Amino acid sequence: MKENTLRSAAGIPMLLAFIAALMFGAYLIFNGVTLGAPAWIVGGLLVEIVAAFCCFGLYMVEPNQAAVVSLFGKYVGTVKENGLRWNNPFYTKRKVSQRVRNFESGKLKVNELDGSPIEIAAVIVWQVVDSAEAVFNVDDYESFVQIQSESALRAMATSYPYDQHEEGQLSLRSHAAEISAHLAQELSERLADAGVQVLDARISHLAYAPEIAQAMLQRQQANAIIAARTRIVAGAVGMVEMALAELQKNGVVHLDEERKAQMVSNLLVVLCGERATQPIVNAGTLY
Repeated sequence: MKENTLRSAAGIPMLLAFIAALMFGAYLIFNGVTLGAPAWIVGGLLVEIVAAFCCFGLYMVEPNQAAVVSLFGKYVGTVKENGLRWNNPFYTKRKVSQRVRNFESGKLKVNELDGSPIEIAAVIVWQVVDSAEAVFNVDDYESFVQIQSESALRAMATSYPYDQHEEGQLSLRSHAAEISAHLAQELSERLADAGVQVLDARISHLAYAPEIAQAMLQRQQANAIIAARTRIVAGAVGMVEMALAELQKNGVVHLDEERKAQMVSNLLVVLCGERATQPIVNAGTLY
């Protein structure tokens, strides 16, 4: 089922014509009663009935709205011209909004790739682009968008870990743009049959489930401490290597292996310690 455009007549001229017909019918009935002419009365009644019936063909189409027209269950076409329009009174019209709309899912509790329970929610920006598919391919396209959005969000959340454990690994927390693109693509595939286009999809809420939130926070803190310590040690080792190389190159002092090891130990304590060190100055000889 694909949308095809249906032409319609301007409603205001048709409304004026129907009003004129109703007035003409009333004139015939009045004259028929006055002159005692049954034919005029019958003619006036027929004009009144036909004009009143034709008024049922008038309908309103607002901006960014489409009227899906069908005749006895058969799809005829879609009218998108704004304002007061007129078509065959036997046509059935169903209005479909083509405005851009937002849908925010509730907080869903799912298991991410590593199996940890998380809470996740998303905001979906969508628009009806094919009114015929929206009306005839699904029972209720708004409910269809809601259910499929939550289903796609669940499927996407189980495909990625919450945190990045390896270099270059995609995760829900650290790669928002890539995750949003994946969610929008999966939603587009699911909603294409309903004539709906997904304009944007963003995660609006992401957190560990309350029962494991404290444990996960401790793990994140431990990972941060390990990463910080690793960087500090790497920097300290580089500074010690540079200091030894400069001393040896300039010939400032010649140290044996034991003194080098002691110097390395002291420098690492100074550079890696959490608190400021209090050095003891040796006023005597080196040995």
